[in-house]
Amino acid sequence: MHGPASPGWLLVALCAATGAYCLLRMRSAVEEQRRAAGGEALMGFGMAAMAIPAAVFTPPGWAWPVYAAVFGVAALRALWALWASRARPHHLHHLVGASAMVYMAAVMAGSPAPASGHAHGHAGAGVPLLTGVLLLYFTGYVLVAGARLLPVQVPVVVPAGAVGSGSGSRSGVAWGDRPELARACRLSMGIGMLAMLLTM
Repeated sequence: MHGPASPGWLLVALCAATGAYCLLRMRSAVEEQRRAAGGEALMGFGMAAMAIPAAVFTPPGWAWPVYAAVFGVAALRALWALWASRARPHHLHHLVGASAMVYMAAVMAGSPAPASGHAHGHAGAGVPLLTGVLLLYFTGYVLVAGARLLPVQVPVVVPAGAVGSGSGSRSGVAWGDRPELARACRLSMGIGMLAMLLTM
């Protein structure tokens, strides 16, 4: 988690910006989207806090059990939503993400405090098999999410006289409701999760 300063600050910026955009998405008129955005905002800001370089700030020992408890509640909420809907794969992704945060917080709680300027995450910390499974999951997720963001060239037939009429314009869609931005947000968090797991 708390790695070298420069990559650490880049990760903090990425996760904090993602969390801020998820707060914007919470203004959506769609209730399901507001709920998902709230969980993703929590995840983004939680990851940003975990990624702060240790040379700048070392959390007190009690902070890691608090992290584990908060994300444990988030994991239970995602599990309930997954059971209730049974048809929305993003609930499963939220469950895996929150569980990964609980796992990383538990590993950090059991790690000795680092010397000043050293990273929190040490090679070999945690359970290698579980870390490997999470790495595989988030690698697959990042690849699939990235592929879904690639533009697909679909020929568009424009009826005569429709040019300049504004058809197809996305200007009426609120920033918080744009699906491609929500996907980019989740992709950013997946990349951040990969970076954090790689430091363990």
